[in-house]
This record gives sequence, C-alpha cells and structure tokens, in this order.
Amino acid sequence: MQLPGLWLCLSFGSAASLSPSCLSAQFRRPGDFILGGLFPFGKDTVNLAARSEPTLLLCERLFADGLIWALGMRFAIEQINNSSSLLPGVTLGYDMYDTCSEPLVALQPSLLFLTRNGTTAIGLLCDYTEYQPRVTAVIGPHSSDLCLVTAKLFSSFLIPQVSYGASSETLSNTELYPSFYRTVPSDKNLVEAVVLLLNQFGWNWVATVGSDDEYGRGAQALFLSMAGSNNICIAFEGLIPTDLAEPSAKNQLENTIKLINSTKVNVVVLFAHSLPAQALLELSIRMGLGKKVWIGTEAWMLSDIAASTPNIQSVGTVLGFVMRTGTVPGFQEYVAELFSSVTQEEFCRQSRELSRLMNAEVLDTHCQQCGNVTLGDIWPKLRVTTVQPVHVAVYGVAHALHRALGCTSKGCPKTPIRSWQLLHFMNTLPFEVNGQSFRFDQSHGTNTGYKLIFWAWRDGTLTYLPVGYYDQSLYILRSQIQFHTADKKEPTSECFRRCEPGQFRRIKGFNLCCYDCTDCSENTFWSSTDSTSCSPCPRHQWAPARSTRCHDRGERFLFWDEPLAVALLTLTALTAALSGVAALLFLQHLQSPLVRVAGGARSLFALLWLLLQSLSCCLYVGRPSAALCSLQPLSFALCLNGCFSTFVPKALEITLVTEFPRCAPRLLRWVTHRRAWLLVAASMLTQALLCLCHLHLGPDYLVADYESLPSEVLLVCGTQSWAAFALLHGYNSCLAFSCFLCTFMVQTPARRYNVARGITFATLIYFVVWIFFVVIFATLSTVLRAVTQICTILATTLGILASYFVPKCYILVFRPDLNTGDYFQNPSEEQPE
Repeated sequence: MQLPGLWLCLSFGSAASLSPSCLSAQFRRPGDFILGGLFPFGKDTVNLAARSEPTLLLCERLFADGLIWALGMRFAIEQINNSSSLLPGVTLGYDMYDTCSEPLVALQPSLLFLTRNGTTAIGLLCDYTEYQPRVTAVIGPHSSDLCLVTAKLFSSFLIPQVSYGASSETLSNTELYPSFYRTVPSDKNLVEAVVLLLNQFGWNWVATVGSDDEYGRGAQALFLSMAGSNNICIAFEGLIPTDLAEPSAKNQLENTIKLINSTKVNVVVLFAHSLPAQALLELSIRMGLGKKVWIGTEAWMLSDIAASTPNIQSVGTVLGFVMRTGTVPGFQEYVAELFSSVTQEEFCRQSRELSRLMNAEVLDTHCQQCGNVTLGDIWPKLRVTTVQPVHVAVYGVAHALHRALGCTSKGCPKTPIRSWQLLHFMNTLPFEVNGQSFRFDQSHGTNTGYKLIFWAWRDGTLTYLPVGYYDQSLYILRSQIQFHTADKKEPTSECFRRCEPGQFRRIKGFNLCCYDCTDCSENTFWSSTDSTSCSPCPRHQWAPARSTRCHDRGERFLFWDEPLAVALLTLTALTAALSGVAALLFLQHLQSPLVRVAGGARSLFALLWLLLQSLSCCLYVGRPSAALCSLQPLSFALCLNGCFSTFVPKALEITLVTEFPRCAPRLLRWVTHRRAWLLVAASMLTQALLCLCHLHLGPDYLVADYESLPSEVLLVCGTQSWAAFALLHGYNSCLAFSCFLCTFMVQTPARRYNVARGITFATLIYFVVWIFFVVIFATLSTVLRAVTQICTILATTLGILASYFVPKCYILVFRPDLNTGDYFQNPSEEQPE
C-alpha cells in the first residue's frame, strides 16, 4: 500500500548519494565522512530519516564508528521490513547524510526533512496539525552539540527525533525539546556514577577537564555542582580545545597540564571526545605529568585513537564508565555478508546511477570513491562500538508507528499518520527489542546503567576489563583493579581527610577545600557534613566533645541517697542525738548545782535550739526551691541566736562579779533568775526583726547554673544581697564577740569550776568555723555550697556542745561527786574581792 507522507529518513551524511548497500566513503577533507542514502521506494513504503556523525578525524579511522552506526540503522530497518508482525504491509525507507560535525552542514538535510512531502518548500502555516513533512521521524545525530541545534527545529514541528549518542542534560528539558528522545542515559547519570566512584575510593581532591563543546561543558558543570555537595573539592577545572588545528590549542593544553601538576592531585576526571582526550594524554606523557588516575567516559575510553597514543601505558591508571548495552544478534554476520566483493561492486554501480537522479542543487550527493572500504578496516571497531542504541532508536520509532497505525498481525490499516501522533505512543508505552524491554522515561531517555571499565595491559595489549557496574548504586571489584603506583595500592588524592561525625572543617590556607578536621568542643555539636563550625547547644541541653547532637541536662544538687549526703545526715543525726541526750541529762539534774551554774532552764533552752539547728541541716539536702532557699539562712540564724542568747546573761553575770564588784549587787538582778529571760527574749526578737529585714532586702534565691557543670544544671541557693547576709549573721557574731570579751580573762579560784571558760571556747570555735565558712562559701558555686553550709552548722553545733555542754554532761554521768555547791558555786554568790 502507498502511504504518502510517511518517510522515515536516516540521515548520516552531507554529500554522497549512496544506496542502502553502500559501504564506502568519499573523503573530501579530514572530517567529512560522507555516507548518504537514497533508494527507489517499493509499492508500500514508509520513509525514515536518520542522522549521524563520525567522531574520528584520521582518514584511516574516520569512517569506523559512523559506518558501523549506519550499518546498524540499515540492519534494524531490514529486520523491521522483513518482519511479519511489527509493520506488516509497510516498508521503511531511509536516507543517510553526514553532518561533518558542523551545525551548518547538519541544517541542510534537516531543512530538507521539514519540506512538504513531494516538494522542496517548507510551508509557513499557523497550524501544522495537518502538515505532512517529507519525513515522519529522524534518527540522530550522535553528538549533543548538533542535537541542540536540530532538536529545536524538529520540536517546532513535533517530529520525533531519536538520538543514539547525545547525552547532554540540557536535552532532558521536555518543555524546550518535546519531541526529542534518546536511547542513551543523560550526563546526569554518568556524573552521579563518577561521584560515587570518587567517594568509594576516598578521592576528594581532584582536577576536572572537559572538551570545549556541549558535551564537555555540560558534563563538567554537572560534576562541579554534584562534587560540592558530596565533599569533593576541585583543585582545578579547565577546558581543552576541540579544534586542535587552532594556533593557541597547544599552548592551552600545555597550560592545562602545568596547572594540574601544580595542584598535586592524583586523580583527573576527563569529559572529552577522543581527539581532545588523546591530545591531552599525549602531551601529559611528554611533559612528564606523572602517573595519575584518569576517570574517563565512553566518549574516549573505547576509542582506539586515545588507546594508541605512544607510550600510553605510562599515563597511569585509567578507569571509566561506558553504557551497559547488549549485543545485537546477527549484526556481525550481517556486516561480513555485506562486505562481500560482489555486493560491494553492485552497490557502487547503483550508487553512481542514483547519484545522477539526485538534485545537486539541494544537496551535494556525489560519491566519487567507492569500494575503498574493506571488512578489515572496521572489524576491530565492531567489538567496542555500541550498536544497540542505534538499533533501539529505530525500533522505538517502528513500535510507535505500529501503535499509531493500529497494526495487527495481518496488516496495517491504510490510515494517514502525522509525525506528532507518534509522540503519545513513544511517551507512554514500553517496547521490546531482542527480548529486552525498553521505555522512554519522563525526560525522554533510557537509562540502562553503566559498566566500570579498567584499562588492563596484558603482554602490551590493551584490554577493556569490566571491574564494576552502576545502576542507581555503584559496585566495584577492587581486586581486579591494578593501580600503577609504586606499591600497587590505591593512590590517595586528598587535600583534607574526610571528617568524622562530630568534627568540623577548619579552613587552612587560601583554598576553601583544604581544611583540618577539628573535634567539636563540649556543649557544641556537629550539625552538617559541610559545616565549618560547631553549633552551640541550647542552655537546657549539653553535649560531650565530638558530639553529633545535644542531650537534655540532668539536675544536680545534693541528693538524699548519694554517699556524701548520707554521711552528713548520719553526722547530723549523731549531733541531734547528742543535743537530745544532753538536754535529757540537764532536765534530769535541773536543780543540781552544776545545771544551776550553767544557767538552769536557760541551758536546757539552748540545747533545744541546738537540736533544732542540727535538724535544720536537712533543709540543704534534696532538690532546692525558692522557699527552701529563703528558709535556710533564717533557720540557722534563729537557732544559733537561741543558743547565744542564753550565754549573754551568764557572761554579763560573770563580768559584773569579776570586773565591776561595786556595781554587781545593784545590777545582778537584771541578768539572773527570771529577768535573764527578758534578755533572751529581747535578743531573739531582735534576731527575728533582722530576719524580716533580710527577707525584705534580698533573700537567698534558687539559681539554675548551666556553666559550672558540663552535662547538668546545678541547682543551688544563691546569695542575693551580701549586705542582708551580713546583717542577718552579724548580730549573732556581735553576741558571740560580747560573750567572748566578757569571759576570756576571767580567773576562777582553785578547786572551783570555771564557768566562763566554756563560753570562751564555744564563742572562739564559732569564730574559727565562720572565718573558714565565709571564705569558702563566697567562692563556691557548686553542689559543695550546700555541703559547706551543712558542715558549718554541724561544726558550730558540735563546737558549742563539746566546749560547753559535754564537759558538764561528763561530770553529771561519770563524776557526780563533783556536782556540789562548793565546786559549782554561782558567781553571784561569791564574795567579791
């Protein structure tokens, strides 16, 4: 059947008119690989336009890759045309044109493809829905540079264009290039694999070089953006020229190698095509760059141009990623059959006849050389040149045609088809080629993953050894890689060692990528991998050194169950028990001479206050509160005042008798018997008023100290006003000092008990304890502050008991024979001298 307007063109050339069997090329100048095709259409024909470009510029190698891709296209089309199930009743036709790697040359056949079917004119319409161009789909070109030029052109007409080599990430923008597809992964996937490779080997100080074209610039830009977020520092980034004939090309290459050498990196990532890569490698060997690790890509890794560089073995270790592609069954046999002499001679005759039919004004399509290509010229390239992407590209369009036409196993309906109608089926449906399923993803690409290739030299012969693969994650066979270093071990390429969790980067020198790893200090934490400092923890949290997070602080105070508190509480209980026992003894012998001389009931009153003072130590144990902080100093001051208040009448009595005997008879009644209680009451009332003043001026308050302890918040009672503190305890000090002055010089007759001596030592011990207490208390801000207060209370209480009450208790218990009126004569009853 005749389907007008369905022309699937394979364009692979710029100048030569060759029949589908043409196997030779005409070299008009280095770089012009001419391979085009035109053939008479059968009765039922669909024409496919495909575009390709060579990557080799040397004449003896120039045709290899391009010719293999062209043969791969032809092989796929013949398979489809011979199939009874894919497009039954429809024959695909094709034209091939070389692009010469030149955008302007590529535009010539591209514009021809856009002409209205059967004419050489492009219609200028507002609506191209019903427009029927000369072709239905385009295969190629191979390079990203040319695809960026042609993709916009074909996308304007929504003509499907499938490239088998363009990997630029820019082409993934389906809004700008809605009809562009490719059967290779994008450079983004390649760069992700390279970054993972560098991370697995710990190489974080690398140089990157790209060819000055769309492929090199785009891949390098992607690599730079991903490297920064993966802790990889770029010591040098540069571009090398693609046109090596330029006068400045050699100087540019030399400067690049000098700069790489100055960085002292051991790893170079090279995104370039084969010729720029070969020029850089060759010059690096001649300039003595040294053995590096070269991370390459398929653009030059599998090229025999780079591999045949003189003394290439000395360049170092070469690792790189190539697409994971399968083989095309029967393709090598197909190529061998086509290169039989009979077929080639027949082809050349047909080529010359068809060339005369072409309109030379449209495209120069003369093939003046034919039959120069032999099977031996391209057979080595069949092992490394990837044919599957070309095969899949043709089959992808054929499957879309099958669905768009509504074909069945019996045939395809006679339905006119437009190019834009293929896009829906290419976007949504998978297709199968040689038993393998393929599908265009959201960015119109196919990602089959990569193989990691190592250049292995065996008996001087280069072998492409697979040592790993990448498919979302990277797997490496490290044992298969033999690094070209002195010790055969993995080289290091670091400006910095990789910081461990809990360490931050301390920049050194002028390069932001060079830094030392410094541990985070206490109460700071490491927040991110690229942090140049540690973040401080909030006040309510803490962190140990080299921490990655903060922890909640615990509370620190004098706990009831900690050993120090238990010891102090035990001592408190013993002190309280001693006070209680002494009080019971005094109560039992209340009317004895000894107790009457000591003050009688007032001594019993003092012992009760000492008992309360001992028990007040419990206020300093446990979690403090604002109320407890206010109560602690008041209880100590009042209890101590209750004791000292009973000493005052006795001290005054002794002073009047010994120092003022003339006034004693008249004044003794105010300091003895019941009137002495008035002095005690007045003293305690004064102390109570001073306690109220202390509360008014500035009571002690609860302090949450976050600075003293690294991992806990210290809860202590702080002194708000030292003036209020001095006022509160100063009165007791005055009482003690008065008692001391009244008693320390008193002499007692022989064989008489010295009542004054007990008061003297009690007040003296009080002053000694308080001198140490004030010094220590003013400087402490830890949990020992409460311990100091407890020790001060206990020391004062025990000092008073030991110096004043315990000797009397000893006499009451062990020397009752001394408890007589002669030995314990009241000072007021003595005869003044």
